[in-house]
Amino acid sequence: MSVAPDTLPRGGELPASDFIKQLIAVIRAEDSYGSWEDKSDAELLEEYIVTAEERREMPIMGDPDPDLLWRVEKFYDAVALLLEKRSGARAAQMSKIHHEGFGRIVLLSGRLVVLSKHVRDIHRFGFESYDKLAEAGEKATQDAADMVARFPDAAQA
Repeated sequence: MSVAPDTLPRGGELPASDFIKQLIAVIRAEDSYGSWEDKSDAELLEEYIVTAEERREMPIMGDPDPDLLWRVEKFYDAVALLLEKRSGARAAQMSKIHHEGFGRIVLLSGRLVVLSKHVRDIHRFGFESYDKLAEAGEKATQDAADMVARFPDAAQA
């Protein structure tokens, strides 16, 4: 899908955010066959944008599709990698999401849980704009970095 130069993408302009750059790098790293080489960064992240109207149209309960679960995983992979760049603490995400769309996502660093998030209605996962996506990623990364700073020995264990 090509965007005319005089129109903004659905989520607005991409902010100059370390998190957005990391998320794009994580997504592009998954493109082993070069299928997304011609896509712009905004097009790669477009699936993360869910407007309030779109969210209202979604059913209250729904089974999350594999593409959605992949996007959630990439979001938290980007948080983990950005955390490592900022704090030096290696981290990995783990998630357990029920087929009805609720569950838990954790980010682990050493023996430390640096981020724990209960999710519900995961089939509605998304952000109003690229700015909101960047904000959420930066906040999750900062929360994790604060936990690493509070318990550095456990994070390095």
